[in-house]
Amino acid sequence: MHFFLKILKYIKSYCSYVLLNVFSNILSVIFSLFSLTLVIPFLGILFGTQEKVFQAPPLSLNASSIKENFYYLISKTIDTKGNVEALMLICVLVLSMFFLKNLFRYLALFFLTPIRNGIIHDMRMDLHKKILSLDVAYIGSKRKGDLTSRMTSDLVEIEWSIMGALEMFFKDPISIILYLSTLIFISPHLTVFVIILFPIAGILIGYIGKSLKSSSKKGQDKLAYILSIIDENIFGLRIIKTFNAEGFINSKFKNSSEEYRKIMTSILRKKDLSSPMSELLSTIVMVVVMWFGGQLVLSDSSSLSPQEFIGYILIFSQIIPPVRSLTTSYYYIQKGSAAAERVYEILDQENGIYNNPKAVKISQINSSINFNINSFKYDNKEILKNINFDINKGQKIALVGQSGGGKSTIADLLPRFYDVKDGMITIDKTNIKDIDIFCLRDLISIVSQDSILFNDTIFNNIKIGNINATKEEVIEAAKAAHAHEFILNCENGYDTNIGNAGEKLSGGQKQRLSIARAILKNPEILILDEATSSLDSESEKLIQDALSNLMKSTTSLVIAHRLSTIETADNIIVLKDGEIIEQGNHSELISKAGTYKKLHDLQHQNN
Repeated sequence: MHFFLKILKYIKSYCSYVLLNVFSNILSVIFSLFSLTLVIPFLGILFGTQEKVFQAPPLSLNASSIKENFYYLISKTIDTKGNVEALMLICVLVLSMFFLKNLFRYLALFFLTPIRNGIIHDMRMDLHKKILSLDVAYIGSKRKGDLTSRMTSDLVEIEWSIMGALEMFFKDPISIILYLSTLIFISPHLTVFVIILFPIAGILIGYIGKSLKSSSKKGQDKLAYILSIIDENIFGLRIIKTFNAEGFINSKFKNSSEEYRKIMTSILRKKDLSSPMSELLSTIVMVVVMWFGGQLVLSDSSSLSPQEFIGYILIFSQIIPPVRSLTTSYYYIQKGSAAAERVYEILDQENGIYNNPKAVKISQINSSINFNINSFKYDNKEILKNINFDINKGQKIALVGQSGGGKSTIADLLPRFYDVKDGMITIDKTNIKDIDIFCLRDLISIVSQDSILFNDTIFNNIKIGNINATKEEVIEAAKAAHAHEFILNCENGYDTNIGNAGEKLSGGQKQRLSIARAILKNPEILILDEATSSLDSESEKLIQDALSNLMKSTTSLVIAHRLSTIETADNIIVLKDGEIIEQGNHSELISKAGTYKKLHDLQHQNN
């Protein structure tokens, strides 16, 4: 229930629709009551027991005055036009009341729709915004399929469970209160049993609802795990087929799916129990009411007439569906709360990388970037230690060394994908934590080994570098990246959709689009993370030319796999196990005859 109440805060934006919904529901129930209470005089006329009222009291907004004035109208019609005309009048009134009841019932649903869809839309937007704002470390610790599940299946569960319960939440309490008030007016003694018995039934239903929430949470977690497996299997389909691992992968998937099947079987059985249980309990209450009510009617001193008792039973029968619906909605709320809990795990997650409220704004580098890192740990494992070097404005600095040496980690620290706790990185002697994070990242462009492209057009993928760029500027950036020619040869030129992660393009083409995006941004700082390591010689030459054009006006940090690409660097830093073991320019490092020379000689031998 806690998470249901948290979701209800989203209703604030839709207060006008809520008021219209409640107003329509009230009118719908009132007209329903009028149509049902008309049965009492109808039966009185039919059986000849209707007491006539010859003096109408002053009309006022209370039940007794309305009742007496209506009976006066019936009595007058009987005296002047006869019983048949009176019956016709009541039938017309009943039909009119039912029409108005259903009209306002539709209007209540009409006004509920924008509330239901609006709340889910707002939650989806908040969740998407939160995921994009969270630090890379947190997102990296989660399965992609699990995050996708929270954005999709969990929100669908909330929509159908909790949002479905909103209809009952706004309608059923109103119906119960108005029907119960009418029952008290007809027979206070008889209604005492109703008030006592219904809460007992609610306690029994609530007990099952609690266990349903626990099972639903397990079900949502298992579904998220299954979606993660599906995502991984689709991504790794080539490997699965290459190693003939279909049987093994299917076996693992079957085990997870079987566990999910068992959990969902338990959930559905508990949920399906709600309707028959609430119906049985309601019927027990109905039988008790009929037994005590029958005794009151048969009693000689009873103030309850037969037609009033029948009208009471008829109205009471109308209170059962909203009570049953309200108890059923409790099951839905418990089931939806499990999904809401998973969503709020993300929404309530604190961001590990935050923007200092007093951060300064900068638009360029004036002198240098300084790395002074005593230690950097990730998952309690030390990745970097004693990293100290400077990058002067306009310089090209290269990081080399074996895989796992910490090169990419250093590059990730500069745009604050992670934060240094022991040490600092400064730009113009200002700690990057004290620089506005959006200004900091505005200074930086990244071209990585794995080109990160989106399932969109070529034009939009390049334009991400500068969303305010004109078409001419995008084309100029593509030309500088040696991408313009192959783009024109695509089916729809710059409007060609490149598919998921750019799968319709070759590796070299994808990389040139990444470089065009970086060129369009015109960054102060350029980070190249092994940007040419996986390319063929022809593509590498084109991209090296493009990168050379880009690096002329930037301060560059280059992670190099092929040492031939960084021989002109101002400073080459050699890393091993997270520490700097050598640094200097190409000539200096060759003359030292250390690790760099061994790597250099090894690559020349392989070539």
